Amino acid sequence: MDKTLRKPHWLKSKIPSGKEYRLVRDIVEKNKLHTICTSGHCPNMDECWGRGTATLMILGDICTRSCGFCNVKTGRPLEVDLKEPERVGNTVNLMKLKHCVLTSVDRDDLEDLGMDIWIKTVKEIKKIRPQTTIETLIPDFDGIEELVIPVCKAGQEVVSHNLETVRRITPWARSRAKYDLSLKTLSIIAKTGVVVKSGIMVGLGETRDEVIETMHDMRNSGVEVVTIGQYLQPTKKHLMVREDITPELFADYKEEGLKMGFRFVESSPLVRSSYRAEKHVRGL
Repeated sequence: MDKTLRKPHWLKSKIPSGKEYRLVRDIVEKNKLHTICTSGHCPNMDECWGRGTATLMILGDICTRSCGFCNVKTGRPLEVDLKEPERVGNTVNLMKLKHCVLTSVDRDDLEDLGMDIWIKTVKEIKKIRPQTTIETLIPDFDGIEELVIPVCKAGQEVVSHNLETVRRITPWARSRAKYDLSLKTLSIIAKTGVVVKSGIMVGLGETRDEVIETMHDMRNSGVEVVTIGQYLQPTKKHLMVREDITPELFADYKEEGLKMGFRFVESSPLVRSSYRAEKHVRGL
């Protein structure tokens, strides 16, 4: 019978506080922005927001998919807000972000799967605040090259698409998404010349060999930056944590990844896909 695991000491994080954190929080709330930082209960909010980085979620806050690990609402999304790109651009400027990570819910209900809003949002940020570097953490766009490539060429410095977990666990952890389809999406991203990034969660019952195999698959698909962090169960309705991965094993994954040729391997218990994302911009 499954039992809820008590968190080990290395997974404990401090409650967000500080002047910079409160400033960003107030701007986010006032402008009714959706951030994965808050919806995902990210343990690194204080650190990231204090450094002038934040992850904003576009295309609403209702996802058409229902992945077993994700705390974002699922259901029928609202109509696309055509003013969202301008609002996001103005907010990034108001927040004086040095680096912005954009992500989105999946919008399988849209003919272009959200491509147009993605492009317009990146361009609007660059128009209003050109000094802000951008990472786009994109959905798989069903592996359709005609949708992926235009998004990747919108002007951002880094494009990320997360594999989320190993091949064996993908069918019951990710709604509709497929492991090989995500690899295909990463390979398409790599064609565009941007920094390619991906990440996985661990602690869902995967083996070390499976993680190493997944890292090889990423590298062979053109990924330069990989993030590996502990899966934390958002609510009792979500997938159970099968194992709390030790800091030593995270260090092992980092060592193996660097041997494979990844430019950056962010691997530790509290790492999330946008952790220290500003470092991953090429040339910085």
